[in-house]
Amino acid sequence: MHPKALLDACAELLQQVLTFEHPADAVVSRYFRNHRSLGPRERATLAETAYTVLRRKLLFEQLARSGNGPRERRLAILGFAGPRDFLKSALTPQERAWVDDCDAVSEADLLEPQRHNLPQWLAEPLKAQLGADFWPLAESLQQQAPLDLRVNLLKAKREEVRKELAQAGIEAVATPYSPWGLRVQGKPALNRLDAFTRGAVEVQDEGSQLLALLLDARRGEMVVDFCAGAGGKTLAIGAQMRNTGRLYAFDVSGHRLDALKPRLARSGLSNVHPAALAHERDERVKRLAGKIDRVLVDAPCSGLGTLRRNPDLKWRQSPQAVQELCAKQAAILASAARLVKSGGRLVYATCSVLPGENEAIAEAFGAAHADFTPLAAGDLLAQLKVEGAVGLCSGGEDGQRYLRLWPHRHQTDGFFAAVWQRS
Repeated sequence: MHPKALLDACAELLQQVLTFEHPADAVVSRYFRNHRSLGPRERATLAETAYTVLRRKLLFEQLARSGNGPRERRLAILGFAGPRDFLKSALTPQERAWVDDCDAVSEADLLEPQRHNLPQWLAEPLKAQLGADFWPLAESLQQQAPLDLRVNLLKAKREEVRKELAQAGIEAVATPYSPWGLRVQGKPALNRLDAFTRGAVEVQDEGSQLLALLLDARRGEMVVDFCAGAGGKTLAIGAQMRNTGRLYAFDVSGHRLDALKPRLARSGLSNVHPAALAHERDERVKRLAGKIDRVLVDAPCSGLGTLRRNPDLKWRQSPQAVQELCAKQAAILASAARLVKSGGRLVYATCSVLPGENEAIAEAFGAAHADFTPLAAGDLLAQLKVEGAVGLCSGGEDGQRYLRLWPHRHQTDGFFAAVWQRS
């Protein structure tokens, strides 16, 4: 595609993304469906330009004020994900001079909002929580996330898959914490690989893998993934159970569970039973009360731990929406807890970095449910032979109470998990 046409397409896509009426990934996918002539390289440039603008929106909006032309074009120029020479061949002399001036701006001359590129309602609690560590987090959230894979140990071993990927020209290394994970360089077309089509690997962030590991589901047990969604953790748990026992994948969204079906078929699992619930107090929950060995509650949350992958969330969420989510999280956790049998394990998890969705929910639940004894996530991970388990946790007298993953510290998405055993 001609440079000018590609830049125009970037501006057109940004115009649609920046309305924030729908998730950015859905908008990008719809744009590609409507422009089927775009090649892989053009699609990559378009998508990454949109995501770069979302990640650095406050900075680019400030710089764009000094330029001319439509706002979306100025933002597309600043965030353009292709080679600089290619971009400049699409610009007027005035635009080339302007973008050179923008590139020369020093970070030291920027105000704090243009450096961290977060809405103030989110930046303030993170500063209070992290102190000086806030700035490494803010910088990490403006980077692309790595591509992590989970090896399905029912079908292959991790080292075998790593070698298979290498033969296909894809560099991958073992993830530092998850025993199932591989971290891949770049963004290869995985769905064309035999390892993917035969179900030997699934795309799953290392942090998400650790949540499934923390549940520690055993052979022959009855297990519930209470908010299964598209089933990434469900598949990891099913493999952990060695395809034995009974694993219920519950969700209130039948549409999301539909996305599990092709993944389930590839996985080779036969112990997974997806079921759509009307609400968290569904009759299915009542029938299974007190019968389940292990329950994972990966609760609906703000998703603010995934900003490297979903940078639009920081502009689409609000304090009011987070408050509503907190009320929902508490209700879902209390309802799911009824499933757990005596001696069974309950894990509450989110992909949020906010204490209100994490520690506050866990502490309130513990205070209201004396029959649930908290377990130290750090000790459990150490027992599972996770290297560096101590550094993955925080809270409690010994700092090991909760799993607390951070993009800047652990190179995972931001995750939280609390664990209890029912007396």
